[in-house]
Amino acid sequence: MAVSYSPPDGAARRLAWADLQAVEIVTTSDGPFAVDVFRGLLSDGPPLVIPQSADRSGVLLKRLQELPGFDNHAFIVAMGSTDDARFLCWKRT
Repeated sequence: MAVSYSPPDGAARRLAWADLQAVEIVTTSDGPFAVDVFRGLLSDGPPLVIPQSADRSGVLLKRLQELPGFDNHAFIVAMGSTDDARFLCWKRT
């Protein structure tokens, strides 16, 4: 199984769940009139960065929260951030 994302201005990217090494939430100070929250799916290759506004974002979040040890507190703190920041929510052990 894998997660994939097709940005409006680029080629589709795909990351196998087995290759997932970490999940972080990336926030920017660009909001509220621009996308300012992203989910960073990290592997040994380039990160797969998915904006919170992407289609089926809620489905992705639900799946990420099923990862053993997913840090929901870090996620909640990230959702309140208005700064340029990164919040580690999960790391493969």
